[in-house]
Amino acid sequence: MELDVYKKDGTKSGEKVKLSEEIFGVEPNHHLIYRAVRTYLDNQRQGTSKVKTRAEVRGGGKKPFRQKHTGMARQGTSRSPVMTGGGSIFGPVPRDYTNALPAGMRRLARKSALSLKAREGQIRIVEDFSLDGPKTRTMMDVLKALDLAVGKTLLLLPKPDQNIVKSGRNIPGLNIAQADKASTYDFVNTQVLLIQKSALEVLQNTFKN
Repeated sequence: MELDVYKKDGTKSGEKVKLSEEIFGVEPNHHLIYRAVRTYLDNQRQGTSKVKTRAEVRGGGKKPFRQKHTGMARQGTSRSPVMTGGGSIFGPVPRDYTNALPAGMRRLARKSALSLKAREGQIRIVEDFSLDGPKTRTMMDVLKALDLAVGKTLLLLPKPDQNIVKSGRNIPGLNIAQADKASTYDFVNTQVLLIQKSALEVLQNTFKN
């Protein structure tokens, strides 16, 4: 598959790039994409929710009322879960939600997500560009010129560029990542993949290793 390369002003540069069939032309494995996204989301969970049991609630050492002749059920402590102010029964406790996928499955999930984007025509290639400084207005002008000002866009860079990252972090719907660091979730959670030309080479070399 060949794609046109665009300039940051939205015009075509006249150059075309070829997408590797080994990366952008595989049969998408939807279940692996689901597994990779589920694993990513699980690993974002903190798992720090906690409530106190009856053993951890302060107080309750004294019997709240006498044993007999009250017309109520006997109680040994006011911190019983059935009493107001008592502990909780089977409440959440800190736990580890982290999960993992084998490296081969992660690679295939990323290839499947990229192939799905290519099949749906949701990949755009742009010439390498940089900014003189953090300028949100300039980055927004680039997106408007490429007709990407509306919707979710993931911009893939060949290497870290703080000026571009800082220029785009306040733009709704725009995410920026390094080509070799982007996850399956990043690919799926966007409408258009905007890839710098050098980032495409980095991305294709990543899967060759």
